[in-house]
Amino acid sequence: MPLTVAREPVTGYGARSLYLAALDELARRYERTTLREALEEYEPPHGLFVVARDDGALAGAAGVRSIGDPDDALGEVKRLWVRPDLRRHGVATRIMTVLEGDAREAGFARLYLETGLRQPEAIALYRREDWVEVGAYPEGATRHPNSLLFTKPL
Repeated sequence: MPLTVAREPVTGYGARSLYLAALDELARRYERTTLREALEEYEPPHGLFVVARDDGALAGAAGVRSIGDPDDALGEVKRLWVRPDLRRHGVATRIMTVLEGDAREAGFARLYLETGLRQPEAIALYRREDWVEVGAYPEGATRHPNSLLFTKPL
């Protein structure tokens, strides 16, 4: 069975496991012990979550949550994560392609994301996929020190 990427409720067992794996990796890389978000932010109508499966096994995931003025239809990509043994095999690219398409279908006009300087593989992915670095973020988005901000119109 090939790699599949599809929307799933973030509160489901598989999606939630991948979400927590992403938080765990961020905590290790950035030596943070607490990251708090409401999972409901990744559920319609406020957002969405996609899960990649490789031959049925959990492979990776990412989410989009609404930010800024609702009339502007802005979203923030969060929690992109791929299982370590599947990295550098195009899984993140597939996840982002599906996530962007699903976000467009859900009514988002532009996406933003933040990635830390300790994630050079993510920075390279976003630049390769035509994300543009920006200096400011809309109201309601998360901003951390030592990070880069990117945007992409849908």
